[in-house]
Amino acid sequence: MGAAVELIAGSYEQITLGYTVNTDEEEWTAKAEFTHHAHTASVSAVAANERFVVTGSKDETIQVYDMKKKVEHGSLLHHDGTITCLEFYGTSHLLSGGEDGLLCVWSAKKWECIKSIKAHKGHITSLSIHPSGKLALSVGTDKTLRTWNLVDGRSAFIKNIKQNAHIVRWSPDGEKFVVVIDNKVDIYTMETATVLGTVTNPKRISTVKFLNNSILAVAGDDENVRLGDVDKATWVCEFKAHETRVKAVDSLTMEDYCLLVTASNDGFIKMWKIHLKEELEPPTLLGEVNTAARLTCLALRRPSSVQQVSEEPAPGAASSKEHPQELSKTKRVHIAAEVVVLEEESKPKKKKTNSGKQ
Repeated sequence: MGAAVELIAGSYEQITLGYTVNTDEEEWTAKAEFTHHAHTASVSAVAANERFVVTGSKDETIQVYDMKKKVEHGSLLHHDGTITCLEFYGTSHLLSGGEDGLLCVWSAKKWECIKSIKAHKGHITSLSIHPSGKLALSVGTDKTLRTWNLVDGRSAFIKNIKQNAHIVRWSPDGEKFVVVIDNKVDIYTMETATVLGTVTNPKRISTVKFLNNSILAVAGDDENVRLGDVDKATWVCEFKAHETRVKAVDSLTMEDYCLLVTASNDGFIKMWKIHLKEELEPPTLLGEVNTAARLTCLALRRPSSVQQVSEEPAPGAASSKEHPQELSKTKRVHIAAEVVVLEEESKPKKKKTNSGKQ
């Protein structure tokens, strides 16, 4: 049996879509696993770890889904504005950034806000956690790149980059990072925080992903995906991925190749096999799924086999193979200041008297 892979995508239609990929056949197929309509505005960010999926939205909420129990775990209400970025650090922590300029550190065990940092004067547009888990980078509409010490929640370094960057990403080894401004990728070294080189995309960039320490996948407002060598600051491969612009890319390292997944405005999610060798060749299309939605964001997850085997189906879960199930609702989580209030779904909502979200 092939490795289990799940695709999670967010959409303009407020829906989060989940697919399980059958990797056993020559042509991979994706079966609709669930759809969830927990947001009241378009889904703007998604992240996943072994156990949980989180989505952020223009409705200012973060929704948490327990993929082991197949239930909606709750809502995180701390941001005042669109959630722009979400990233897990393993199974222990989640970082969120929003248009309110807040960078929030959440416990992914108790789902409480451990730290809330006013990180930027404008919006936070992107964040990235260092592989060590001790540092994070953020960029925002105040034209700064900021480094955060996650141990004490303080700013470690501020760099004025003179333009509004909208993406920042660490390399897997944490020795380099990239900052995206419009259609330009600046490659930095961690040691000196200086630009090593720059690659320029023909159109505005919407998504980047390190496939390994040297190869970066870049896509944006056209139908192509380009692979760049960050050590040489040059493009090494380009291929047409979709019929319209590519909104999101993600990847997983498989046995002897890299799985690259692309999502587009045209509603398609496509899965590609790339052999990361000295001379890069265009990838092979493994399979695709038409979601019939206008996709905004994408995350891949590889569930552990133990979870898959040991877990009983959730009560009331749909057993039909044709129809994806709606995730069961359990409880809501309200965050007021740094306090976590759990409300059971059956209990009437109490009127808030503190200064939390109205």
